[in-house]
Amino acid sequence: MRASSLIAFAAAALGALAVCTASQATDPYPGGDPGGIHTITKDKAKILSMLKESGWVSPHLKGKALWMISFRSCPDCIRFEKEQFDALHEAKVDTRVIVVARRSKSTPAERTGVGELWANRKWKMYEDWTSIPVDAFTGDGLPSGDTDPARAALVERGRKFIDDLTPLLAENGLPMHYPTLIWQDAKGQLRGCACEEAETYSFFVKDFGLKS
Repeated sequence: MRASSLIAFAAAALGALAVCTASQATDPYPGGDPGGIHTITKDKAKILSMLKESGWVSPHLKGKALWMISFRSCPDCIRFEKEQFDALHEAKVDTRVIVVARRSKSTPAERTGVGELWANRKWKMYEDWTSIPVDAFTGDGLPSGDTDPARAALVERGRKFIDDLTPLLAENGLPMHYPTLIWQDAKGQLRGCACEEAETYSFFVKDFGLKS
């Protein structure tokens, strides 16, 4: 390679490095804010509409809304609820839980429970279901999430909700994990976090005025 070519290549590499460094200086958290929190700017209205039209259940408190996307046996979701829900409820945060039955990864009883939640939207049903071990719930006495056509359709609606929401969140740098949390901050910005790790909680709760 000629000397002039080497010099040109080196100059281009240094230029690219400078641009990258400048970009990082402008955006200190290019992968999202601390704790993996992302501000959702693309398709914000569509995402909010999808959340509101889903089969969420909540205690209907008067404060800010926090959407949590979950499945019944999700260990990180269970931990989040045990460690954070009491404080959130004391602050009047309305925890709006969207429980889905994942394709090829759910049980008949789980699908029955999801169908019941999406059909009747009762917080007490959610509390009763989550107060017992996962395997203890049989769904006895409830319409089947598999053989009852209306309930099976609701189970599938929950899956389509995930299918449609996942690429919209990805466009905002937010992966779909469980739990995925979405809320609006004091400025009205839509925020989201794939809060699988307990270490993320201290960053997230600040948007609700809670101490970490």
